[in-house]
Amino acid sequence: MTLRAALYLSLLCLLAGCVRTGGAVDPLSTQEGRDAARDAYIQLGIGHLQQGSTEKAKEPLRKALELDPSNAETHAALAVVYQYEMEPRLADQHYRKAISQGGGDARFLNNYGGFLFEQKRYQEAYTQYLQASEDTLYGERSRVFENLGLTALQLGKREEAKQHFEKSLRLNSQRATSLLQMAQLSYEDKNYVAARSYYAGYSQQARQNPQSLLLGIRLAKVFEDRDQAASLGLQMKRLYPGTPEYQQYLSEQ
Repeated sequence: MTLRAALYLSLLCLLAGCVRTGGAVDPLSTQEGRDAARDAYIQLGIGHLQQGSTEKAKEPLRKALELDPSNAETHAALAVVYQYEMEPRLADQHYRKAISQGGGDARFLNNYGGFLFEQKRYQEAYTQYLQASEDTLYGERSRVFENLGLTALQLGKREEAKQHFEKSLRLNSQRATSLLQMAQLSYEDKNYVAARSYYAGYSQQARQNPQSLLLGIRLAKVFEDRDQAASLGLQMKRLYPGTPEYQQYLSEQ
């Protein structure tokens, strides 16, 4: 039985009053029962969302909202639904409600920042990420600083971006995007030894992409490693022949 099916059966049992204390009772007659039903609806909605079915996710989330209109988790899930469905106005509304009702939870701030970044509202995204970064106990804080670095680059704040990527790597030395960005920034600063070190770290953590292959080729040329440059060039040609990075690679030959 899948988790989603188990949650559905649990919900049916809950709403039917499956108790063993002398008869069925209406579980929605108590606050504890309403909270349990709400949480079951939320998990069911998230289960649908994780399987890519936003239409099916909305019905249990709507019911969760009916049981508790101020629940932050419900609003956060609906925000993701509407973001996925390219309904930015509704997504924005629910993200704001989630943050308001959730007391500024770093998870909601970080997710809202991601939505704003997607909408190219970079300064607003930067503000949300900064607020999220203030929660020193947040388990994904390294991701927040990585997001701050990416947003700072979009805002033209190059030195701030470097500081954020460095902080991200202090918190989690295996953050692939931060490693690649620091490799790129170090290369641009002609700090080739540091660039090669960051690039090696990235190569151990993630698959190559057009940006990383182009950077790897450039670094190989700096250190006169012709075999490495040729190998990465072949990968670029085989995997990403239609990309701007491949055209740039050809122009540099």
